[in-house]
Amino acid sequence: MKLKPYLISVGIALGVGGLAAFLTHGNIRLYAVLNKPPLAPPAFLFPIVWTILYILMGIGSARIYLQKSSYSFEVMDALLSYALQLILNFFWPIIFFNMYTFLFAFIWLVVLWCAIIKMILKFSRLDTAAAYLQMPYLLWVTFAGYLNFMIYLLN
Repeated sequence: MKLKPYLISVGIALGVGGLAAFLTHGNIRLYAVLNKPPLAPPAFLFPIVWTILYILMGIGSARIYLQKSSYSFEVMDALLSYALQLILNFFWPIIFFNMYTFLFAFIWLVVLWCAIIKMILKFSRLDTAAAYLQMPYLLWVTFAGYLNFMIYLLN
């Protein structure tokens, strides 16, 4: 019975990521022709990392959801923060890969980074493990900010 929220939450996170990937698939080849900064990873690494991160996001949100009987308002507030960052996350690759607006994508990424921090803080009040599960995501988005800004400068 407790497995169902995990499956649903991971499915939602992977679905959002999968839809964004589908909508940008034709333009992902842009990454190959861009001038990239040092430390830029190979393109094949991105889907692997994002899949892991979406799974961790889903597990964390399920852990928060399962706290609903004890902290209903706080759980709803934390899950709304989670939903906001997931929406922001969804639109970033569209802005970057489909619209080619690298500076706007970087600004969007900074807003996403702030939303992730807010979500982690809200998660930490309910479930420390759920908050810690989001730390690789925060670190990756921080790294993505470096890549995004440098690509803006170099292109």
